Amino acid sequence: MKRLKLFDKVLFFVNSVVAAMLLLSYLLPYLEPKKFAALSVLSLAVPVLIILNVLFVVYWLLKVKRQLTLSLIVLIVGYSYVFSLYKFSSSKQIKDAANISVMNYNVRLFNLFNWIEKGNVKNEIASFITTESPDIICFQEYHSTEELVLEGYYKFEDLSGDKVKSGQAIYSKFPILNSGSVEFPKSSNNAIFIDALIAEDTLRIYNVHLQSSGINTKVENLKKESSENLFKRVRKTFKTQQMQMELFLKHKNKTQHKMVVCGDFNNTAYSYVYKEIKDDLQDTFEVAGNGFGRTFDFKLFPVRIDFILADPSFTVNSFKTYDVELSDHYPIKTELKLN
Repeated sequence: MKRLKLFDKVLFFVNSVVAAMLLLSYLLPYLEPKKFAALSVLSLAVPVLIILNVLFVVYWLLKVKRQLTLSLIVLIVGYSYVFSLYKFSSSKQIKDAANISVMNYNVRLFNLFNWIEKGNVKNEIASFITTESPDIICFQEYHSTEELVLEGYYKFEDLSGDKVKSGQAIYSKFPILNSGSVEFPKSSNNAIFIDALIAEDTLRIYNVHLQSSGINTKVENLKKESSENLFKRVRKTFKTQQMQMELFLKHKNKTQHKMVVCGDFNNTAYSYVYKEIKDDLQDTFEVAGNGFGRTFDFKLFPVRIDFILADPSFTVNSFKTYDVELSDHYPIKTELKLN
């Protein structure tokens, strides 16, 4: 520190704070939001903390200063965090006749209230899905409409509301043997499931939509809200998400079938709810994806809050995030082979 100029001393102080925050965030998946609500909010900042620490390493490396070791060590300690944010390897793409393709898509009511200024979004989404032709599709923020025509699918939907009925839906090219819903109290969110008959096997498909904070994520809107108000809303949301997650896990843990869990968790891969839901399942992005894997349209930094988690008995043969701007979420799809 003695040989550093004043600017670099100040910068290293900031570097130390950012590194300490990232190190602290490694504990977040193990801390219940009900008990550590204030700390749990930090999980939303993890992508930024990772990027900042990488930039600090590059800066000190170019300056040939040993201060680079601080962020470097913190990043190495949490290497799994880094690779959850960004996959450096190329996408895994293995074609196999036995592959089962599963898509997840929060369609934001098919643009019912014209958030997107473009043509008939419902028809464009239907055209996109017809082209991709996934075997199973899980929709969140689904609005039942006759204009959405998807041929060759069985369907289960669970909708609520008075003026606008919305909720979750699962479309399957395989026969549906059983279906149902896990209700979340005092919420329009829920988790639905189907048991699909595939060859001689039965596969459980879950579609989970956890509570949203309801915060408008456009930068100009965020500037209008006080940081205190934002913090309180997110903290309350995370507590609700834990309660919903616990109800879902009670149901999930009773099934004897191989399963795939899809959904919009409204939280990141660095959160307690993600860790608990994932358990021993495979995050298909981490296995076969590449790049940032961004699933939500947030301008400030890449956010991955939509997931497809697969039973360990599956081989994950591919994963893709589609750059399709027909919602505030991006569709994701994986191809699985049952071993």
